[in-house]
Amino acid sequence: MLDKAAGVLDCFRPDGGTFRLTEIATHTGLAKTTAFRLCADLVRLGMLERDGEGYRLGGRLFELGSLVPRRLDLREAALPFLQDLFEATHETVHLGVREGHDVVYIERIHGHQALTLPSRIGGRLPLTCTGVGKALLAFSGSELTDEVLAEPLPRLTPHSVTDPARLRTVLEQTQVSGLAYEEQEAALGVSCIASPVFDGPTAVAALSVAVPRDRFGPAQLAPAVRTAALGLSRVLRSGGATSHGTRN
Repeated sequence: MLDKAAGVLDCFRPDGGTFRLTEIATHTGLAKTTAFRLCADLVRLGMLERDGEGYRLGGRLFELGSLVPRRLDLREAALPFLQDLFEATHETVHLGVREGHDVVYIERIHGHQALTLPSRIGGRLPLTCTGVGKALLAFSGSELTDEVLAEPLPRLTPHSVTDPARLRTVLEQTQVSGLAYEEQEAALGVSCIASPVFDGPTAVAALSVAVPRDRFGPAQLAPAVRTAALGLSRVLRSGGATSHGTRN
């Protein structure tokens, strides 16, 4: 039953929203009566909420998710650097960690100009289509890189890199410069520059600045991004956040 309940909750990936019972039953492959019973139990436990004739994620999940130690510790250590980066650029700032072949965003500070971005706190995107993801992938070991490049590469926009050889070159350039670039690969009209964060030999996180494509200036943004990433890495390595809270 736990597996079935987890399957119900997974229906709400990646963007949340409201789902009718019939949609949940179809997505999970459960009988409608079983889906109804599970949803009722999850509502009772606060993990789902009723929304008219449908269901949406409940507040208890947010409360529990915000207490995950490794993310909580990392986020608290990172916030001063993210705030400094925002003040230096006045652009949208992200902090993300790797889970499998995806980047999961654990913090985001909105810039002064609203951007239509697919990223959101708690949301995930493919490593290969984002600046944060490329920074993580470039510094997560050759075994993971080979594994990712052996699979079909996802395409979020016409600009997403889907050629493995080209992406490998991009990752090698990131390893040299310590900076990862993404130009309209996750969202049209938006470009991004990111840098990895370390607490050991591999990246435990990455942070980025996302800006409208028409005013993307890497020469101006790169020093601020690198400074924030290096500063956070120094804090983590000095024990500013517990090691179990920052390792991926």
